[in-house]
This record gives sequence, structure tokens and C-alpha cells, in this order.
Amino acid sequence: MPRQARWSNPLLRAPLDRWQERNALLKDGVLALTLTLPAFVPTLSQIGAQIGDLPERPANVPSVALILAQTVPLAVRRRWPAACLAVIAAAFAVHQALGFATTFASVGLYLALYSAGAHQIRFRRGLAAVTSAGYAGLAVTLDHLGSPNAIPDYLAFSLALAASWLAGSMVRTRRTEEAKLRRLTAEAATTAERARIARELHDVVTHHVTAMVVQADAAQFLLTSAPERAGEGLTAVSDTGRRALTELRHLLGVLEATGESASADPAGAGREPALGRVTDLVEQAGRSGQPVEYSEQGERRPQSADVELAAYRVVQEALTNAMKYAPGKPTRVLLRHGDDEHIEIEVTTEGPAAAPLTPKPGPAGGRGLAGLRTRVRMLDGELEAGPRPGGGFEVRATIPSKPLQE
Repeated sequence: MPRQARWSNPLLRAPLDRWQERNALLKDGVLALTLTLPAFVPTLSQIGAQIGDLPERPANVPSVALILAQTVPLAVRRRWPAACLAVIAAAFAVHQALGFATTFASVGLYLALYSAGAHQIRFRRGLAAVTSAGYAGLAVTLDHLGSPNAIPDYLAFSLALAASWLAGSMVRTRRTEEAKLRRLTAEAATTAERARIARELHDVVTHHVTAMVVQADAAQFLLTSAPERAGEGLTAVSDTGRRALTELRHLLGVLEATGESASADPAGAGREPALGRVTDLVEQAGRSGQPVEYSEQGERRPQSADVELAAYRVVQEALTNAMKYAPGKPTRVLLRHGDDEHIEIEVTTEGPAAAPLTPKPGPAGGRGLAGLRTRVRMLDGELEAGPRPGGGFEVRATIPSKPLQE
């Protein structure tokens, strides 16, 4: 059975996951116990680190204490890595200087160095310097005690110790980079979500407020010229305000959502602007005094929410600009469902040939048509907006369609 398949087995994976969730002190305690027991097994006692090669002394009570001092501190190797290394290194040095037999417990020195490299946060350089000085002192002491080892032997052993520290440092660096990547990813997602909400708020507020201003101006004019029709204008203002409140409530619900996507909320599906509600925009513009001609070509198919919302916002922004910069000018909206899996939107507003209609950029950069262009490009679409040769203004968008699977 392949190794990956073995670890993916639920019978093996569940106990491993439970072990990973255990407290670090408990896991390190088990590690310390695992290293301590083999130190007293005769067949394994000769496996370990050895540098002194002094005449061997028989085991006694101090030797047992030194063995335990090289393994038991590993129980706190992640909580207090510097203290763990200090105790184990001192015990190892005394064990070697006194000439006791090599034991498996001396492997704890490598683990202590690895833990210091991986988990020590402050005074890392100072700890490394003190450890190096301690090893140099041990080498001088062993040489005075008659150790047969030469300088190359001590250097080779120091490389093994340094490798343990560097291995821990590499693990620490990798974990730091992964944490930084996760933080940057979360920040990028938060920024993107804020930008999306800002675009939505701009589209909702600008369109509806513009319509309400135009409708209120028309109602004010009718109060003196045709009082019997002023009520229609005020009703239009009221309807537009209610529609704006509905969309704003939906956006606020998205902002308050935690852990669930707003698009996954069935209750919010009806409040999300969709392609089929473009006619509402046309009717609203008509009630605001903007003559709009709407036509639709091709067979409409259910699209994904982001495609329908983008198409809706294109028409909404174009009609908002028409009402704001060319009130009362004829406007045409064409929605074409192509056979090549694209949706084409054309919104044209007539204007004088001598003074082509060109919306002025707003003070909040990145909003309006600029923000809309960004929205369309995120769907691999294109948006063009500019004055027409014969006067007026045109907004043209092509959005790849993503029909829903029935």
C-alpha cells in the first residue's frame, strides 16, 4: 500500500489527528520518556553521542542522574527551549568529562539543539554564542583530561551539533514564511472584499439617489405647472427610496455575515440584483423622465450570480450617467445573448453633436465606470465607454456567460 494511501486511511488518520491536537507539553513528555527508557536497555545503551573517549567508569547513581538530565528536560523543549538546552548540554558535558559510558540519552543533545533553533524566539544569537563557547570549553577540558581526540575530531562533532541547530532554524523560517503568507492572503481577501462592497455601495447609492434627485426636481416643477401630476413624481421618489433601502439592507447583511457566503443564503437570493431585473432599471429611469428604449436579443439562460450582477451593474451605471449628465435625452439599452457564450450590453445616450456627452470623473477614484471596468475584467470581460462620433455617449460591455447547470 502506498504511503500516502496509508495516511489517508480514516482508521489511521483519526488517531493521528487526535494526537496532533494534544497539548505540546504532553507530546514532549512522551518524547522525553521514549528517549529515557532505551538509555537503560543494554542493547541500545551504546548508541548515542560520544566525544571524550576517556577511560570508562562504571555506572553509579551520579551517572543515572546525568542520564535523566539529558532526556527529562525535553518535556519543556518547546516551552523553554533555552533552559532545556542549557540543562541537557551541561549534563552531557559532565557525563563526558567524568568518563561514563555512552548511552542513548545523549541523543537528547541533538534534539535540544534542534528545539532551540526551531522554537527559541529571543536572544537566539546570544544562545548560539554561549553554546559554542561551552563546547569550546568542553573540548579544552577533555584534552586536559587526556582525551585521544584531536582538533579535527572536535570540529567534526561540532558540525553535527551545528547541523541540528540549523535544521531547527530552517523549520522556524519555513513556519514564519507560511504564517506571513497566510496573513497576506487574509489581508488581500479582506481588501478585495472591501473593494467589492465599496463598488456595490457606490452603484446602489449613486443610481438610486440620482434617480430620486431627478424625480424630486420633476415633482417640484409639476407642483406649479401641473399639480395633479405631482403625486406621480412623489410616488416615484418613494418607490426608488424603498428599492434603495432593500438593496442596502442586503449589502449590510453581506457585511455582517460571518463564515457563510452571502450568495449561499437562500433568503438573500431574491434581493440580489439579477439580469432579469434590468427592466426595473428601465422603468425607474422612465419614471425619472429619462426616455429609455429597451430591447433584448437571443435566448436568455440562467447565469451565475456574478455574471448577472455585473450585467445589471453595467446597465445601472450607464443609466445613472444618462440621468445625471443627459437628463431627458433618448437612451437605448440593448441586451444581446450571443451563441458564443458571451453577453453583450450596449447603452447609448443621444446628445448634441457639437458637445459630445462625456461624464466627468468623480472625486472618488476607482468608482463609477472605472470600478465597473474592474468588475467586468474580473470575469474576463471587456468594457468600453466613451463619446459617440455623432454626439452622446455609449457604454459597451462583453461578459463571458457562465450558464447554470440544470
